[in-house]
Amino acid sequence: MRVTAWYSNFAKTAARFCGKPPVFVFAFLIIVVWVVTGPIFQYSDTWQLVINTGTTIVTFLMVFLIQNTQNRDTEALHIKLDELIRVTKGAHNTLMDLEEHEEETLESVRQRYEALAAAARVQVDNGLKDTGTPEA
Repeated sequence: MRVTAWYSNFAKTAARFCGKPPVFVFAFLIIVVWVVTGPIFQYSDTWQLVINTGTTIVTFLMVFLIQNTQNRDTEALHIKLDELIRVTKGAHNTLMDLEEHEEETLESVRQRYEALAAAARVQVDNGLKDTGTPEA
C-alpha cells in the first residue's frame, strides 16, 4: 500500500511537472542540440542511437505516468458523476456504475438515450421545449 501511495504521488508530481511549458522548451532544445551536432558527428549511427534511445526511454516511462494520471482522473470523474446522479431527483441510480458493465449493457443504455435525444429533437422541431425529465 505504501509503494502504491508513493508511486501515485510521484506520478502526479511528474505529470504536472512534465506538462509545463518550460519542460517542453527544454525537450525541444535537446532536439535542437542533437540536430546541430549532426554534422559534428557526421550523422553517425551512434549520433542517431543517442536520440532514439533517449526518446524511447522517455516515451516508455511517460506512458506509465500518463496512464496512472488518466486512471486517477477518470476514477475521480466517475465518482463525481455518480454523486450527481445520486442527488438528482428522478435520476436513474442504476447508471452510477455503468462503466463496470459489459459492452452489451452499455450499448443498450446508449441506444435508449439516443432514442430519448431523437424524441427531444422532434419536440424542438415542433416548437416544444426539450427540458425536464421524459419520464415525468
